[in-house]
This record gives sequence, structure tokens and C-alpha cells, in this order.
Amino acid sequence: MKTVKLNTPIKESDVRDLHVGDVVYITGHIYTSRDMAHKKYKEMLERGEALPKDFNGYTVYHAGPVCLKNAEGGWDLQLIGPTTSIRMEPYADMVGEMGVKFVIGKGGMDKGTLDACAKYGYAYLQAAPGCAAKGAECVKKVVDVHYLEMGMPEALWDLEVVEFGPLVVGMDTHGESVYANLKKAAFEKLDRDYPL
Repeated sequence: MKTVKLNTPIKESDVRDLHVGDVVYITGHIYTSRDMAHKKYKEMLERGEALPKDFNGYTVYHAGPVCLKNAEGGWDLQLIGPTTSIRMEPYADMVGEMGVKFVIGKGGMDKGTLDACAKYGYAYLQAAPGCAAKGAECVKKVVDVHYLEMGMPEALWDLEVVEFGPLVVGMDTHGESVYANLKKAAFEKLDRDYPL
């Protein structure tokens, strides 16, 4: 296992060099996106419309930040923690086609995402749940926000970050998933300790 510090835009070769268990810190821009934003991207792409951000080489964070308006009319981020990622599983290929290089969240994703990671060269990074205040310390600026009409958690937030992490590679481009490995080990233990 190794620790790497990467700057956006992230190169596919850097992602393919990572393995489950490696630790990643990101500097640059990350974009928050949850259920409603993913659905919106899908609809826009189907209509041939341009997305509000160039996702190629960047990171999608499954998170709903808490932000407050500041005196200058911008936003100050207060908290940011991961939300459960499995809800975004239906968009695994779309995310790859958008050129995303990292997906950050919690709880892992399923086989569709693991296959897409290998095909498109992106990885799933596990953020530490319960560390929303710590995560906010790495955010230096809220650049802008799109789709605020969908609500603060569901909006697309462009965040400028410095050494955002630690993030652990949970799914890599080599077909390895810490979540699948844990599930397999748990069932093997059940079968061994509680045979039918």
C-alpha cells in the first residue's frame, strides 16, 4: 500500500497505478453530485447538451455539503461528509464516459462500477464517515454552485481543495473491491462457523 498526492486534472495512468488499500489526497477541484444531479447529467447528455463542468480528469464526490452565504454573496462551506454511494450505481458507465477519474463516497458500489472502473480508468475512493468537519478543513473555496433549486445537498458544488483526504482506494481498475472481498470473507466465515 502507498500514499499518493494528486492534482486535478488527474491522469488515467495515475489512477491505473493505484490498488485497493492505497491512500489518496487530492488537490484542485472536486464536484459534488448525488442522485438528482446524476439523473440530470443523464438527461442532458441524452439531449446532447453541454454539462456545466468539464468532468474529464476530475472527481465526483457523493456528498451533500452544508454551506452558508457570506457577506460577499458567495458561499462558505461548513461541513462535508460522504453519502451512501450505491444509489448512483446505475450511472457507472455514464460517469466513465464523462471522463471522471475518481468517485468518492461511502459504502462502496457494485459490479457495474467495478467493471466501469476497469473499462474507463477510474477508481472509487472511500471517505471516512463521521469526519464532515475534518473534510471541510481541506476545502479552501466554494468556486460556484449549479442546480441549487434541487436543494443544497443535491446541487453540484465546485470545491477547490488542498490535500483533500485521506481517501482509501476501495475499488480499483484491476478488478479488486474491498467491499466484495469483505462480503466474500464474511460469507466464508458464516459457512465455516455455522454450517447448514
